[in-house]
Formats: sequence, C-alpha cells, structure tokens
Amino acid sequence: MIDKTHQLSVRQQSQLIQINRSTLYYKPKEISSTDLSLMRLIDEIHLDYPFMGSRMIRDMLQRQGHQIGRRKVRRLMRLMGIHALYPKPNTSKPNLAHRIFPYLLKNMVIDHSNQVWCTDITYIPMANDVVLGF
Repeated sequence: MIDKTHQLSVRQQSQLIQINRSTLYYKPKEISSTDLSLMRLIDEIHLDYPFMGSRMIRDMLQRQGHQIGRRKVRRLMRLMGIHALYPKPNTSKPNLAHRIFPYLLKNMVIDHSNQVWCTDITYIPMANDVVLGF
C-alpha cells in the first residue's frame, strides 16, 4: 500500500489514497492478562448459557467476585465475536386480522400515464435495526 522507499513522500502517498498517516504507524495494544482471564470466564459462561447478554454475564461475574462493568463485558464479547442468542422477529407470519385485498386493476384498461400508481416496501437491514425503503 505505502512504500517508504518510493520517490513520493509518505505524506503524498497517504494523501493520494486518502488515509491518515497515523494509521500507518498504529500498532494495536496486546490484550492484557486480566482481560484474557475475563475472556476465558465469559466464554465459559457463554457456552453454558448462550442466551445471556452482557448484563447477565456481568451479573454472574460480579457474583463470582470480579469487579467488571457491562461495557467492558460488551467490549470483550465483541472482541471475541460472541453475542446472545435470542428469537428474532418473524415478519413472515401473516396476521389473521390482515386480509388479502382483491386486485383492482384486473379488468381495467390502462391507456395513459399517471392513471395507475404502485409502490413497494423493502426491508433494509442495518446494524441495529431495520429501515423501510419505499
């Protein structure tokens, strides 16, 4: 990506690919031994109770005598790539109160613009929610 021996300076190269120079020199910190032991405990709890989220895992760790907050548990869970299992909303189940409407254009002759309109709904999944697109 960036070649320090190139005739262009590192500054010019980073400007060309639109990244900050600080990202070139960033070295992530190693995970501390306390975090590793907490991650091991979180993993054991998650294997036994996969439906528990960060709050319940925090409560179990505090009952075991560990001083830890929910945000740290959440950060370590995200770092490990685990999350609680829970039932997702089933949007495919039809509600009995919703009836199927008749097709009103069946016998209609459409011969000019703006005579008939239609729309469609699209579910766009986002990180934490679903957005409706029309």
